[in-house]
Amino acid sequence: MSDVLESLADALARDVLAVQDEIGDDRFWEKVSKMLADSSPTLQDAFMLSMRTRLADRRVRVFLDKTLAAARASKSQG
Repeated sequence: MSDVLESLADALARDVLAVQDEIGDDRFWEKVSKMLADSSPTLQDAFMLSMRTRLADRRVRVFLDKTLAAARASKSQG
């Protein structure tokens, strides 16, 4: 059952991130989490794990992109 739970939670997290990007509300996931807490705390826990992981991945990728761009700009100037 945990495979089903993780799969549902991760699919929901991907969908929530897509909606969040489209509507421009970077805290939309919190509203979804509150709804899940009322109906399925187990799914909410799995969703939160997936959301935190995906949000962290996004932040790190932005950091990597900026770091690489700065390094390339520095090389091209010097």
